[in-house]
Amino acid sequence: MAKAFVVFAAISGLLSVALGAFGAHGLKSVLSDSSLDVYKTAALYQITHSLALLLVGIMLYQLPTAQLLKASGLSFIIGIVLFSGSLYILSITNIKILGAITPLGGVAFILGWAMLAVSAYQSM
Repeated sequence: MAKAFVVFAAISGLLSVALGAFGAHGLKSVLSDSSLDVYKTAALYQITHSLALLLVGIMLYQLPTAQLLKASGLSFIIGIVLFSGSLYILSITNIKILGAITPLGGVAFILGWAMLAVSAYQSM
């Protein structure tokens, strides 16, 4: 699972940079300022949690049986998909119902950080 998390983190990091650059350059004249802000938030949270997932993957090489650490990584993946994914789509399509999905991703991020903290504490 460590390898899968590291690979997912790397691909997600790559995508966040590519999508962020596309938003800054390709969508600047297409999206409203508020939609562009939403898009930038998606990219920021994606890169931040890609790095968190990378950390989890690296930690799992040292603690391969840490179930809470694995759950933390899964929560970060779910958060990236739900939070950032819904914001990317919302900013481009303006489909407001997607805003209802975003908080679920936020909760996944919070749970991921909490489980990471507990797992790190338990491993010391």
